Amino acid sequence: MLKQLILNLAFAVWNFIVLCALTFYYFFEAFVLTIFPFLKKEKSLKNKTVLITGGAGGVGQELALRLARLKANVVVWDVNEKAIEKLRTRISNDDLKIRASVVDITDRHSVYKHADLVKSEVGPVDVLINNAGIVAGQTFLEIPDELIEKTFEVNVISHYWTIKAFLGDMIQRGQGHIVSVGSLTGMLGTYKCTDYSATKYALNGLHESLSTELKTHGHDNIHMTLICPYFINTGMFAGCNPRNMSMLEPKDVAKRIITAIKREESFITMPFIARLVLPLKHYLPTKLAWAVMFRVIQGPQSMIGLNSRKDTAAA
Repeated sequence: MLKQLILNLAFAVWNFIVLCALTFYYFFEAFVLTIFPFLKKEKSLKNKTVLITGGAGGVGQELALRLARLKANVVVWDVNEKAIEKLRTRISNDDLKIRASVVDITDRHSVYKHADLVKSEVGPVDVLINNAGIVAGQTFLEIPDELIEKTFEVNVISHYWTIKAFLGDMIQRGQGHIVSVGSLTGMLGTYKCTDYSATKYALNGLHESLSTELKTHGHDNIHMTLICPYFINTGMFAGCNPRNMSMLEPKDVAKRIITAIKREESFITMPFIARLVLPLKHYLPTKLAWAVMFRVIQGPQSMIGLNSRKDTAAA
């Protein structure tokens, strides 16, 4: 018994020493790469197959066009037929190679069917970008029940279907990349976003748990990237009037996402400072946290004018 106690103690001390060494190394590495990001080697996306959900408009369309110019094999899924037709016209005019299809990602049978088509006609998917999202833009009691369900189906549950459709092949091939487009509202609950914020919090949990599973089973070559941007200047947040910060432009968000993919970054916030500031809410007194939200960030005031959503098509 004494021998076992000594062994356990020695093991604990050794783990502590290793953890201290890793802490120093990883903090130093993160600091250097943050200050000098060009030191991190960027992988090429040329001839890589990239599938984007919600890719016919906003950030999704910017991603599709930029990736196509990088010579990636781009596949776009979107439920909006008119947006798909407009994208096809633009693709034709710009002579870009993008495969655009109308797909309802909330229907798992449709997802699996179209996934098989992509695999057989384009090839295995190297990068999956789960980008589609909707928001009701209404206060809790105003949101119709069916729209609450739809928001969860599009923003979270659909990720299970798309990831399941391609993850097995990625594991078999020993390579792949899954990108989850989240939101800062998944780090800070926001006015008129009881549906949207909840789905983004859920997405963070799904993303982190899946990443943990993959690492635990040694699938280190399946990379995971979570992007949490501030409000983006698309139709989805029409009427939003930020007080202390300008809305992000789709082209800037798309550019940052592509850079994150190339560098195989795990977690990105836009702006970067949000990564450091938002977690502080857990350490502030509740009343002070609310004072900061209302008087400094002015989140509720920014969101009061957010247009309500009457339809349920993915953005």
